[in-house]
Formats: sequence, structure tokens, C-alpha cells
Amino acid sequence: MRFETRAIHDGQLADALTGAVVVPVHQASTFQQEASGKHKGYEYSRTGNPTRFALETALASLENAKYGLAFSSGVAAETAVFSLLKKGDHIVAGDDMYGGTYRLLERVFKKWGISVTYADVDVIDSFKKAIRKNTKLIWIETPTNPLLKIVDIAKVARLAHKNDVLLAVDNTFASPYFQNPLLLGADIVVHSTTKYIAGHSDIVGGGVVTNNEKLYNDLKFYQNSAGAVPGPWDCWLTLRGIKTLAIRMRAHDENARYLAKYLSTHPNVERLFYPGFCGMLSFELKGGRREVEKFFAHLKIFALAESLGGVESLISYPAGMTHSSIPKEERLKRGITDNFIRVSVGIENKIDLKNDFAQALKFVKMT
Repeated sequence: MRFETRAIHDGQLADALTGAVVVPVHQASTFQQEASGKHKGYEYSRTGNPTRFALETALASLENAKYGLAFSSGVAAETAVFSLLKKGDHIVAGDDMYGGTYRLLERVFKKWGISVTYADVDVIDSFKKAIRKNTKLIWIETPTNPLLKIVDIAKVARLAHKNDVLLAVDNTFASPYFQNPLLLGADIVVHSTTKYIAGHSDIVGGGVVTNNEKLYNDLKFYQNSAGAVPGPWDCWLTLRGIKTLAIRMRAHDENARYLAKYLSTHPNVERLFYPGFCGMLSFELKGGRREVEKFFAHLKIFALAESLGGVESLISYPAGMTHSSIPKEERLKRGITDNFIRVSVGIENKIDLKNDFAQALKFVKMT
């Protein structure tokens, strides 16, 4: 079946008991057992829940994976992947990444004795040079957050496997509609389902998918043992969002493309960052933080907020918001300047979005 059909049907069969065409919300925390240790597939909702299982099946299907696992947040999903490692192991990570991932690696896992080297995502050979004898995992985002760089997944996968290293890809920005990293050689794919997959800025969630049975079993054990699982209502809302993922991504893509073209020639825009697809773009505004704040203050449709991937358009200031956990010197080294703005383009009318930018940019002093 094609993507749009799978998004609506996989894992979401009519309820066997009632015939309901929408997966029910199984709010139960525990399930009756026929005898001690004998049950109908579910015993306790931390271990497994029918609504969550439907979501996990749908996530796996969208990524062309055999196995899917849902978590309570994108960071919880990342933590599960990093927890596959042990003290003394080493990670090679792309240098342009979500600030929360950087914080997790630097302030949590380094304390556990796991070391990290950051590779220049623009140079594939930098990943090769960063690999050590104790390297166990390569971690990349593509497109990256917030500079929207594209990493050649297939090349990094070949490099990883040549060195007996796992490759994990954060596919949040592209969504499974535009990109399936497992088909390009990745071992693990991670999502913040908060973003495009759920798509309505009303839940926080994460997901991990893989085709490797051992990895799945290890991750499933961690999921149950650590317990960072989403509640059934969050799973149900994510499933509802998945049904419209394809048409939403097409609208996000069309609007972002339109805005990117507009910004690319605007005299108050110093530099545009746009990967050529998906609903994300970034740009550097002429001037400093004062001009950025002035621009934000005059926007009427775009909301200044963290997160992305919702139907509404959001704008954020990475240096003071999503990437504030990265020291300023390191942020500047990576290209996250004080005049850098990240945009999550929603699915409103594209002309209205352009006009909102146009009127707000008038208040920015020409330099």
C-alpha cells in the first residue's frame, strides 16, 4: 500500500469488539489475567497498551520498519537509544543538532562514562576521522536543527557498518513522508512525534523504529524498565495526526518553498537556510538581536514559540530558546548567530504568511 493509505489504516483496524473504525483509547492501567502469568497480550500499561501498540505499529509502517516503539517525548526516545551503550563507549555525533540532544549528551551521558566527538556534518570524512576503537554509535540529524544541512545517510551508513558501528538518524524534520533512513542503511530512526507526526501542537511524544530484532528487544526492555512511555490519550492524538500526515506535509512543503523564495531576495535578509523540502527554513536577519526582537514583536500570524511541525506557523530564536543550552562560543562556532531565526512554516494560506513577514520586516532597520 502507498504511504497515504498506510497512514490511515496500518495498526488501526476496526475494533474487534464494537466495530468502531477509530482505535479506542484504552485508559486502563492494568488488565485482567486468566491465570497467573497468562493474559491476552496485555498485563500492565507501562509494559504494553493496545492504543500504544496501534501507534507503534503505525510508526513502524510509515518508516518501512519491522518494529516501532513509542516514548513520552523525543528526548525520552533519544535516551533509550543512547542507553544501548555502556561506560567506556564512544559516540560520533553530527555537530549541528538540537540543543536538547547536545545537553543530553554533554550533561547526562558523559557522567555515565560515555564520550562524544562532534563531526562536521558538511564533511563526511570528518565522521571517519572521529571514529575510535570504542565507537559504538553515529548519531545524525538530517535536515539538521537549526541550520537545515543535509547529510548523506547512505554514505554515513556505509562508513558506520564498515567499522561495525550503529547509525541512528533523527528524522523529525523530514518526517517519514519525505525520507525513510532505514531504506538508506540506518539501523535506528528516532522521531519527536510531538512535531510533524502528531502535527497539532497538542501532545509531547517520541518514537524509535528499527528492522533489527536484537536492537528492538533491547530498546523494548529499556522502554518497560525505564517507563518513559506515553499515555493512551497522547497515543490516540498522535494516531489521529498521522492520518493527515501526507496532506499536511505537502502543504508545509508548498508554503515553505513559497516563503523561501520570497526571503531569498529580501534586502533585510542576510542569509537563507532552506533544504529544498519539508516545512522548515531559517534565516539571518540583517542587524543584531535588537532588530530580531523588533521583527518578532510585529508578527501577527507567526507565534514566537519553541517546537515545530504543527499546523500553525511558529518562529523561534535558537540562541535564546532551543539551543540556549549550548555555550555561546560553541553556538557561534557552529553558525548559530545572534541574528539567526528558525521558522516552522504552518499550513495557513501562503500569501497571508508572506504578507505577515513583509509587514514585520518593514520595522527592521536597513543596514
